Amino acid sequence: MNLSLFTVSTFLILDSEGHRVLAKYYHPKSHPNASEANKHLNTLKDQRAFEKGLWAKTKKPGGDIILYDSQLAVYRHSLDLIFYIIGSPAENEIILHSALTAVCDAVHLLLRNQVEKRVVLENLDLVLLCLDETIDDGIIVETDSTTIASRVSRPKADTTEIVINEQTLMSAYQTVRDKVQQKIQQL
Repeated sequence: MNLSLFTVSTFLILDSEGHRVLAKYYHPKSHPNASEANKHLNTLKDQRAFEKGLWAKTKKPGGDIILYDSQLAVYRHSLDLIFYIIGSPAENEIILHSALTAVCDAVHLLLRNQVEKRVVLENLDLVLLCLDETIDDGIIVETDSTTIASRVSRPKADTTEIVINEQTLMSAYQTVRDKVQQKIQQL
């Protein structure tokens, strides 16, 4: 019996033509089956071939889970993107689905429901932070989308404005001049 917390081997976002928008392959060294799980996905060529085949099987909306190439793939369509979480066939589909839902919902919250390829690429930093808050080296650590979004969201910019006018500049000049005069007199 395997008591490892490692569940996710890959997270993917593919566009409507099957091209990679984001891909993160997890290869933890501590997991006993890590070398077996992704042994065929170590090179970029193998990864691209896997992604193309997976996209070909899932490009039409309607499903949310598939067993492809001895991997369990849970996916979700969103306008012109498809989000995937991939794990071993022995993993719990419900856990993988809840992690995928958490990432997708957090991205929807952060991007204000404008989850399309252009917006995702412009805000790739937020999407990657969402992913990192949800999955850490193949281990699902959070499944609440609002918690993920709150950890990732940027702090609001300080709205107080500093007013610089002639009077404040003259006051600063006077202060500097007085300090310089005091230092010169001390010498």
